[in-house]
Amino acid sequence: MSAVGYYLALPFLYGIALLPFPLLYLLSDFTCLLLFGLIGYRKEVVLTNLRKSFPEKNEAEIRAIAKRFYRWFCDLTLETLKTLTISPDAVRSRVNFPGAGVFRSFAEKKQSVIIVMGHYGNWELAGARFAVEPGLHQLYVIYHPLQNPHFERLIVHMRTRLGNRLYAMQETFKGMVRDRQLLTATAFIADQTPSPERAYWTEFLNQDTPVFTGTGVIAKKLGYPVVYLSIQQSKRGHYEMHAEVLVPDPKSMSENDINQLHTDRLQRDIRQKPDLWLWTHRRWKHRRPPA
Repeated sequence: MSAVGYYLALPFLYGIALLPFPLLYLLSDFTCLLLFGLIGYRKEVVLTNLRKSFPEKNEAEIRAIAKRFYRWFCDLTLETLKTLTISPDAVRSRVNFPGAGVFRSFAEKKQSVIIVMGHYGNWELAGARFAVEPGLHQLYVIYHPLQNPHFERLIVHMRTRLGNRLYAMQETFKGMVRDRQLLTATAFIADQTPSPERAYWTEFLNQDTPVFTGTGVIAKKLGYPVVYLSIQQSKRGHYEMHAEVLVPDPKSMSENDINQLHTDRLQRDIRQKPDLWLWTHRRWKHRRPPA
């Protein structure tokens, strides 16, 4: 998008971000009807992913999950835009953080950690909630920079305005080494699709799946405990952040064991409530390379 297009879109984006939550969800309902009911955005991708992931479910069950997913996906999109303007108090009221004590225990020991999570729940609101919790680590979020410089600035602003910081994906390890003297929590969203040649391969949701190796590699090199963050939806527009220590001592495990552990933990969340995961993502577009 050109600079002109960006500046034309900006008032529209901020207009949505300034809507009160009841109007935001009315807009979400309309968007859901338009995007999935009429246009059918990535409908076949969603249904194919669900059928392969849950072969034990019949077609009616698959379509029921898809319907709930569509509604959550539209909510997620507009809630993410809302983080452009949301206040700290509003974040606290929308996202409960019972897992804060897990991080506080590490912070009291001056121990940096790695957070591992997936595209599950609302990870953007979760990042904002972490930022406004006193006494915790400085949160660094790993992200993939956008090619469009205008939207890149907007995304960086959105994710850092409440105090979080970012590592560009290709600079993660260098940044973490540079910041070793700081008390940090670095968030790895580990269900993205890596290059098949450099991935750890495992079975995930009944399918051969490549997994980024960075979580295990960096945890072992830096000796940072690995904490899994689960973002559950308590009701529409409200979430809870639960934390559990997956790997207290990464040097006692292999890199692949660490990666398998967090992959299995995310799979458990998805199986329990599948409509909160990003099914529009073409997660299984690669095939395992021959041995």
